[in-house]
Amino acid sequence: MMHAVRSPMLQAVWWRRISVMIVKELRQLFRDKALIGFFFWAFIMDVYLAGSGTSMQLVNAGLVVHDADQTVSSRELIYRFHQPYFRFDGLVDHPKDGLRRLDFGDDIVLLDIPPRFHEMLASGESTSVQMQVAATHSPQGLSAASYGARIVGEFGLEASARAMGLSANGNLSLPVVRSDHRIWYNPNQDESWFMSISEVLTITTIFAVLLPAAALVRERERGTVEQLLVSPLSPFQIMFPKVAAMTLVILAGTAMSLFGILHAIFNVPMKGSLALYFAMTTLYVFTTSGLGLMAATIANNQAQVSLMTILVVAPMINLSGTWTPPEAMPIWLRELMLLSPLHHFVNISYGIQLKGTGLDILWPSVLSMVALGGALFGFGLWRFRRQFR
Repeated sequence: MMHAVRSPMLQAVWWRRISVMIVKELRQLFRDKALIGFFFWAFIMDVYLAGSGTSMQLVNAGLVVHDADQTVSSRELIYRFHQPYFRFDGLVDHPKDGLRRLDFGDDIVLLDIPPRFHEMLASGESTSVQMQVAATHSPQGLSAASYGARIVGEFGLEASARAMGLSANGNLSLPVVRSDHRIWYNPNQDESWFMSISEVLTITTIFAVLLPAAALVRERERGTVEQLLVSPLSPFQIMFPKVAAMTLVILAGTAMSLFGILHAIFNVPMKGSLALYFAMTTLYVFTTSGLGLMAATIANNQAQVSLMTILVVAPMINLSGTWTPPEAMPIWLRELMLLSPLHHFVNISYGIQLKGTGLDILWPSVLSMVALGGALFGFGLWRFRRQFR
C-alpha cells in the first residue's frame, strides 16, 4: 500500500524536476542575446533572403539586337525573345556597340541578324544568326544560350515549312519530337518555394545540433555543471530538459518561418496536415539533437561547438539532396545519402507541404529517419552519461 502511494508521488516529483529544468533552460537561452539574435535572423531574414534573393531561372535577361536585315522575318525573330525570359533593350548600329554593352554588364545577350536574312529564308537557302552571351554569371548565361537556341530552332523549323509550301498547320505532318511538360506540385515553377523550404530545413538542422550542444557547454563554461552533479538529478533529467527546451524553441522558429515568410510572402501552400508536419519536425529535431549531445562531450567552449556544428551539419546538407539532386551524384554517393537524416526529412517535408501526402506514403522515410535519429540520439546520450561516471 505504501509502495502504491509512493509511486505516484515519485512520478510527480520526477515530472516536476523535468518541468523546472525546462523552464531553467529556456531562461538561460533567452539571456544569450547573441544566440537569440542569430536565431531570429536565421528563421526570418535568412529564409526571406533565400527565397527572394536567389534565382536559377532566366528572368528579364537583357537583349540587344543588331538587325542588318530589317525585314518582317527579322522583326518576327526579335519578337520571339520576349518576357519573362528576355528583356528587349533596343537595337544597336554595329555589333561592337552590342559587345560593349555585354562587357559593361548592361545586357547578357547580343543577337546579330545578317543581311538578306528574309530573302534567304524565302528562297530556301540556309542562313544563320549569331548570338553572343555574356557568361560571367554562368547559370544565367547557360540558360540564355539554351533558351535562345530553342527559339531560333523553332523559328527555323517554321520558316522551312513555309518555304516548302506547307500550310500553317502543315508542319505537324513533319517528324517532330515535342516535349510536353506537366508540372504537378509547383505549376508556376516558382523557385522561391523550393529555396525557402530548403532554407527552413537547413536552419532547422543547424539549430537542432547547435542549441543542445551550446546549452550543455554553457554549463561547463559557467561552472554550474558541478552544481548539477551534486543535485538529486539523474543524467537523463539533466540532458532531456535541454533537448526538450531547444526543441520547443526550434518549433517556434519553424512556425515563424512557415506562417510569417513561406505562407505570407511566398505563398507556399500547405497541402498536407499541419499537425503531421510539426510532429515530423519535432521527431527530426529531437533525434538529430543526439549529434549536438555528442559534440558537447568533445568541445570545451561554445566557439568549439560552433565549429563542430559546421563540421557535422555540412555533410548532412550536402548529402540531403536540397542543393544537388541525387540523380546528379555518383552511385556510391547516392547510397551514402541514405545515411543523412536530413535526406529523409526533406522527402517528408516536401511531401507534406507540396504534395499533401500522409504517412501511408511517407512511412519508409519516417522509419529511416527514426532509425538513424534514434541511433544518433542513443550514441549522444551514451557519450553524455560517461561524463558523469
